[in-house]
Amino acid sequence: MVSWSAGGDPARVREPADTAAYLTAFGRAVRRSREKLGFSQEQFAFEADLDRTYVSGIERGVRNPTLKTILRLTRVLGVAPSALLRGAER
Repeated sequence: MVSWSAGGDPARVREPADTAAYLTAFGRAVRRSREKLGFSQEQFAFEADLDRTYVSGIERGVRNPTLKTILRLTRVLGVAPSALLRGAER
């Protein structure tokens, strides 16, 4: 179970320690799905109406996409959002 800790400042919430691992796994799931369809990053980003460098950041796990962005990605990939999230599970 993930626990969120506020530490010493109640206005500041720290991310769980394994957030980076989930972002990396999610990015790998996006990349696998994109490559399966034969899209280049540039083609994929264009279809999703996103910048190619942003898509690269998602695939590398350095960007934390919003739900709105995840919905754009899944629309182009032709999968449900839950499929990408399942692909990111460890």
